[in-house]
Amino acid sequence: MSRSAPVVPAVLLACALTLSACTGGGAKSGSSGLRDPYFPKMGNGGYDVTHYGLTLDYDPGSDPDDNPDDNTDDNPDGDRLRGTAVITARATQDLGAFDLDLKGLHVKGVTVEGKDARWERSGQELTVHPKRDLAKGETFRTTVRYSGSPETITDPDGSEEGWLRTGDGALALGEPTGSMAWFPGNHHPSDKATYDIEITVPEGLRAVSNGELKNESTRKGRTTFSWHTAEPMASYVTTVAIGTYETRATRTKTDLPVYVAVDPSQSEASREVLAQIPEIMTWAEDTFGRYPFSSTGAIVDREGDAEYALETQNRPVFPGPPDTETLVHELAHQWYGNSVTPATWRDMWLNEGFATYAEWLWQEEHDGQSAQEIFDALYEGDHYPDATDDKDIWSFPPAEPSGPGTISDSPVYERGAMVLHKIRQKVGDDTFRALLRGWAAEHRHGNADTGEFTAYVEKLAPDEDFGEIWEDWLYGDGKPAKP
Repeated sequence: MSRSAPVVPAVLLACALTLSACTGGGAKSGSSGLRDPYFPKMGNGGYDVTHYGLTLDYDPGSDPDDNPDDNTDDNPDGDRLRGTAVITARATQDLGAFDLDLKGLHVKGVTVEGKDARWERSGQELTVHPKRDLAKGETFRTTVRYSGSPETITDPDGSEEGWLRTGDGALALGEPTGSMAWFPGNHHPSDKATYDIEITVPEGLRAVSNGELKNESTRKGRTTFSWHTAEPMASYVTTVAIGTYETRATRTKTDLPVYVAVDPSQSEASREVLAQIPEIMTWAEDTFGRYPFSSTGAIVDREGDAEYALETQNRPVFPGPPDTETLVHELAHQWYGNSVTPATWRDMWLNEGFATYAEWLWQEEHDGQSAQEIFDALYEGDHYPDATDDKDIWSFPPAEPSGPGTISDSPVYERGAMVLHKIRQKVGDDTFRALLRGWAAEHRHGNADTGEFTAYVEKLAPDEDFGEIWEDWLYGDGKPAKP
């Protein structure tokens, strides 16, 4: 028997996405927040973004006295971001007003379809009132001009994201809410879009982002980098990395572009592990199916510039040289998390459980421990490879984190991977391999939740009973009985 995700949040999410379906017709305001189970104010209702065009100009250490109009805070570093966001969206209801997520920064002006729009701010909400109502189904373009010193956001688990200042620039990381610190948007994983990001920085620095580098030019002591992402991308896996990077562009044997950017202090220590990217990508495509994006690579910054690695689309970010398993983990996320993106933050285990199990498979197939040995060690409480204490693994079920501060805790990762191993034990290796490839293909460039996953597994193996796995391992409290 399948146990799906709770019904009520899904209904609320549908109401938020298409408010007229819940409140009747008329040009009403789109909802502020999509009522995500853990981050209810993230995202906004009434529209679907299809494209972001971001034009950014960043000075890591400019003097705020040089730009008095931008002197909106007391940042002692004196860094300044000036931005123009052109957001193309489709109205999913008649709209008299709509919200964008933006934390901090100074809004200079907003237009909708080229006409000045009235706007106001409350917390992270930028509410826009277009001069005329927008009709359901209409595609419209909103332009927001803004500036200031972007914020570093502290997550509920204590980690930092948003705009992280580094010794030679900045690093933008967005999971789960940080992207609203540097551009306005519909910042929920359920609304994915294509991107063009143009970043201008002082000459001598490089600016790296997602997708492909389309142009690089220098004029009057400043260099502009233009990046294009053609495939849909959730805002939490967008990135901008600014610094004195050494960059290298190569290709895999299948002609997939590989672009890496490495802080010079990390170059020698990173060389050997980054050279494995082509081999890992060949293995991953054989295991997970066709790669969903147009390039791959990595960004390696200095240790301490961030507290964690993140699967930013096309090229994950690492604080210092990663080990091979961490590189495998973040590259596997390109299938599970970046292409198949969780419908809500409750479904985080669909990202992390798959990426963690990818590590197990890599080790199993490259003269390491088998997935069964890793599973057994975790169950018995042995700390393998870097798992937290045994009691933490069983502190909550992977499909139901205990709160917003736990969506990146051990049950989501290790116990999530254990759920996948239990499925593999049940269906056998051949069907499990088909599951890995089929799940990634069926939801390619889309969103999915836990209920859809359990239904997919049951459809793939209709003669098997998965009730014990769902009840004890996926949704059950505490440590299941010894397998």
